[in-house]
Amino acid sequence: MPRHVLALDQGTTSSRAIVFDRRGRPRATARQEFSQHYPQPGWVEHDPADLWETSRLTALAALAQANLTGRDLAAIGLTNQRETTLLWDRRTGRPLHRAIVWQDRRTTALCARLKRQGLEPLFRRTTGLLLDPYFSGTKLAWLLDHIPGARRRAGRGELAFGTVDTWLLWQLTGGRVHATDASNASRTLLLNLRTGDWDDTLLKVLRIPRELLPAVRDSSGILGEVTGVPALRGVPIAGIAGDQQAALFGQACWRPGMAKNTYGTGCFLLLNTGTKPVASKHQLLTTIAWRIGGETEYALEGSVFIGGAVVQWLRDGLGLIARSADIEPLAARVPDNGGVCLVPAFAGLGAPHWDPAARGLITGLTRGTTAAHLARAAVESIAFQSADLIGAMQADAGLRLHELRVDGGATANNALLQFQSDLLRVPVVRPRTTETTALGAAYLAGLAVGFWKSRAEIARFWSADRTFRPKAAPAVMRRMQADWHRAVDRAKCLP
Repeated sequence: MPRHVLALDQGTTSSRAIVFDRRGRPRATARQEFSQHYPQPGWVEHDPADLWETSRLTALAALAQANLTGRDLAAIGLTNQRETTLLWDRRTGRPLHRAIVWQDRRTTALCARLKRQGLEPLFRRTTGLLLDPYFSGTKLAWLLDHIPGARRRAGRGELAFGTVDTWLLWQLTGGRVHATDASNASRTLLLNLRTGDWDDTLLKVLRIPRELLPAVRDSSGILGEVTGVPALRGVPIAGIAGDQQAALFGQACWRPGMAKNTYGTGCFLLLNTGTKPVASKHQLLTTIAWRIGGETEYALEGSVFIGGAVVQWLRDGLGLIARSADIEPLAARVPDNGGVCLVPAFAGLGAPHWDPAARGLITGLTRGTTAAHLARAAVESIAFQSADLIGAMQADAGLRLHELRVDGGATANNALLQFQSDLLRVPVVRPRTTETTALGAAYLAGLAVGFWKSRAEIARFWSADRTFRPKAAPAVMRRMQADWHRAVDRAKCLP
C-alpha cells in the first residue's frame, strides 16, 4: 500500500518537493531555484518552462532521496505562488509569453482607468478583492491586448489561461486537464465569490473570453493522473491550493476565528471566517480558503509588505548585521527600543492603512540611540504591522482570536514571537512541522484519496514546537502601540 504523499510547492524564487509520511512528517525535501526576469522597471516575469522543469526535477529528486518510486505515492498535492499569470496554446502546449508574476505592476494604468470608470465597487463586491495589478485578471487582459491575434484565438478556444497550479496540472497530465481550484480562482479578479464560478460581467469588462478559462474544481479531489512524468505515471493529482490557503490548512486552522501568520519577506495573515464570505470595512481581502466536498470556506487576508525584508535592509542596506540571524542577539543587547519606532514603509503601507505613497520612517532618535535600538525597533515593526492586521480582521469578522499559529523563516526569532504574543495578548504557537504550505497541499490530496480519513485524524498530527504566552504588562504594550500608530501617521502621505 502507498505510504506517502508528495507535495509540489512552486514558489516565487524556487520550486520544492516534499515527501510526507502518514503522520504528516517530511521524509525528503528537494529545492531548486530559477531565474527571475525584469524586462523593465516594475515588470517581473518567469519562464514557464522553468516553473515546470524545476517542479519536475525536484519531484524526482525528493523521491530518490527517500528511496521511493511512484508506486509508493498515494497522491500528489500542488501549492503555488498565487496570481502569477500564464497563457499557452492548447494544441502545442507552448506558452505565448513569459509568465507575468504576481509582483508585476505593468497593469497599474489599466486598474486606474477602471477605477475612474467607477468599477472598483463592482470588483470588490463580486470578488472580495481590490482592483489592483497584483491579481491575475488585468494581467490576462494585458496579454490578450499585447500578443497579436491572442484575443481572437482565445475566443475560438485555441488558448488556455492558468495560474501556476493550472500550468503544472496541465503538464503533469500531458495536457489532458485544464483546471484550477477554488482558492486560486478566487485570486484572479474574475471569480464570483458567492457562485464559485467565473463572473460574466467581469469577463465582459476585461474582454476575456470564457473559453480561455480553466474549470474551477474542489481543493481536495482527484483532478487527474500523472502521464507527463514516466516515473510518476498513474499517481493521482488530488489536491490544489494557493500557497497561503495551503498554509492555513496545514496549520489546521479549520474553525472560524483560527488564524495563521506566515513571517517571510512579507507577512501573510489569514483568518478563517467559516462558510460565509465576510466583506471587509478595512480594505482586507475576502478570499476562498478552500472548497471541499462542494462546500466553500472563506478567509480574510491581509499582507504586511515588509516583514523579514526589514532585517535584510539592516543587513544589506545599513550593514548593521552580517547575517539575518544576528538580529536577535543584537536586539537583545538593550532592554527596550529606547523610544525608537521604525516604520518600514519602503513599498507603501498595506492593510489596514493602504497608503501606497507612504515611505519608511524612523522616529525617536537621540544621541543615545544605538544599532541595538534600531534592531529592536525593526523586529518590533513586524509584530506591530501584524497586530494592526489582526485588529482589523477581528473587527470585520466579529470574531475573537484565541491563538495565532505561525510559520515562515522569521519564526526562528523567539524575541519576535514573544513580542507578538505580548501585543496580541494571546498565545503565539510555532508548530513542530514548519513546512505548513507543502503540508497543507499534502493533506488536501491525501484526504481526497482516503490516505487520511478525516480532518480529525490530521488534527492529531499537529503539535506545537513552542508556545509564547503574554508576559509584558498590558499598559506598557498599549503605550508602545500608541507610539507606533503616531509614527505610522507621520509616514503616511495621504492628503
